[in-house]
Amino acid sequence: MITFADFFSFSQRTFIQDIDNEKILKKIFICGWIATIRDHGNLVFVDIRDGTGKIQSVIDSKKITMNDNQSNIASLKTESAIGIIGTVTKRSEATINKEILHGTIEIQVEKYHIFNSAKTLPFNLQCTTPIDEELRIKYRYIDLRNQEMGNRIRKRHLALHMIRTMLHEEGFYEIETPILTKNTPEGAREFVVPSRLKPGSVFSLPQSPQLYKQLLMCGGLERYFQIARCFRDEDLRADRQFEFTQLDIEFSFVDLNMIKKIIEKILQKLFLHFLGNNISLPIQSMTYKNAFINYGSDKPDLRFEYLIHDVTEIFSKIHLSFLENAFKKNDVKAGAILIKDSMFSRSDLEEIVNTTIKNGAPGLLWLRKNADGSFDAPIAKYITAEIIQEIEKKFGKIEEGGLLFVMVGGFKQTWEHLGALRVRIGKKLTDLSDKYVFTWITDFPLLEYDEETKKWTSVHHPFTRPCNEWENIKFEEITAQSYDIVLNGIELGGGSMRIYEKELQEKIFSMLGLDKKTMDQKFGFLLEAQEYGFPQHGGIALGIDRLLMILFGADTIRDVIAFPKLSSGDPLMDSPSQIDEVFLHPYGLSKREKIK
Repeated sequence: MITFADFFSFSQRTFIQDIDNEKILKKIFICGWIATIRDHGNLVFVDIRDGTGKIQSVIDSKKITMNDNQSNIASLKTESAIGIIGTVTKRSEATINKEILHGTIEIQVEKYHIFNSAKTLPFNLQCTTPIDEELRIKYRYIDLRNQEMGNRIRKRHLALHMIRTMLHEEGFYEIETPILTKNTPEGAREFVVPSRLKPGSVFSLPQSPQLYKQLLMCGGLERYFQIARCFRDEDLRADRQFEFTQLDIEFSFVDLNMIKKIIEKILQKLFLHFLGNNISLPIQSMTYKNAFINYGSDKPDLRFEYLIHDVTEIFSKIHLSFLENAFKKNDVKAGAILIKDSMFSRSDLEEIVNTTIKNGAPGLLWLRKNADGSFDAPIAKYITAEIIQEIEKKFGKIEEGGLLFVMVGGFKQTWEHLGALRVRIGKKLTDLSDKYVFTWITDFPLLEYDEETKKWTSVHHPFTRPCNEWENIKFEEITAQSYDIVLNGIELGGGSMRIYEKELQEKIFSMLGLDKKTMDQKFGFLLEAQEYGFPQHGGIALGIDRLLMILFGADTIRDVIAFPKLSSGDPLMDSPSQIDEVFLHPYGLSKREKIK
């Protein structure tokens, strides 16, 4: 019987990707998994797959003696781990498959060894229909054998290697920061770890390395980066996980243009390598204010136009009771989107209206231009010639079939709903294949008012530098020296110039409702560091998982993460799990309820 040791005494293992015509008539040793088995009597065709590719091998029972595992030929099972020694030969003309990489060659097996036989898998890797995601994640170690999934993880390694190489060439240092850290109010809920050495106290898992990387700047390590693990106790989405990876960058004595150039260079190289798309630099930029006014979003999808227009002045003149009552309220505006040639049927329009209302909008009107110059609309009889004249003065001449969607309500809510509507319409009417449109969004608000807590909170985080002359501006109008990089309506990352003076940092903390005692308790280490020559600095973080999701054509970030989580936790490890009562006492927690 051939043993494991016999194989490794034969020669060095050959990877399937390295088998080529130069190896024809040469004996090789390969290892992998059985992808398929086709039994033709004396000849058994076995496709062997390793991490680099797949090749056909041929077992001729007449040429393999009893000692060479003949007794196991009939019991070969797919997905079993196998090693074979054999000779590379050309396939016969009738069996050549030019559609696959190794379709002109095969291996004539002389010896093989089953390292571990596989029982029937919980799902079929060759299945073309979708497999339940929870089942895939529960058996992720099998799911990763799927060529597409496995290749995504291999390409992830390559992408991170490229990023590291580029940043090294730019003079950055990769520096790890702690995972067990201090609870600090930065916006999201944190995961906590009880401390055995300090019963009743906890460490927090970092939402990001934000404060550590700023302290590295104080330490004179002027150019830092990290492929950082981050943790946030948030609801899961297609592009959000409890734990995720970000490219974290910080450097001293920097301006926004320097930060932009580094990120643009990284994005250009990745998109060229993985998608063959050469991003034109520099990437366009717009302010948060312009983005929201024109697109109803701080992460606008620019693959299509469909701007939002303020039509308050026009529609406030329509004598219709529900409109007249709406405009009596404060901060009510009318916004409109023009679709020049919609081709929507009546049922299409009803579906759009119903979906918009279902998503929380107060309502949606539509007006479509008829051949005679009038408008077809649910409120058609109230659309006078004067109103039509004002509409066309605002939008220019609207051709037959031109369609206006109009919404009336509070400015922020209305523009957000119109922003979501323009994205739905844009995706319906535009060919978006291989279309990648980036933009920088700058000058976000520094603060936003939380109606629930009746307090001002940071839009980015409390270490973000406010605009110049900020003290002479109303709270709600103060902008921040912050910026996001957006692609196709997805925020890839964001950052800001940081506060590095203690006096300014204390002022911002105070605006957020922190008294001196709380400042010292939560951020005393930072405030003290700012008294020791803290340099001017800024930084940015890119969401690696989101970026790779786009680069690799995945539907969710879970498909570019080796071991992702679901909202229920991790079905693979069956976590989170209960902890035995006996383990709680060293942490100062005598009852299970205290750590729920």
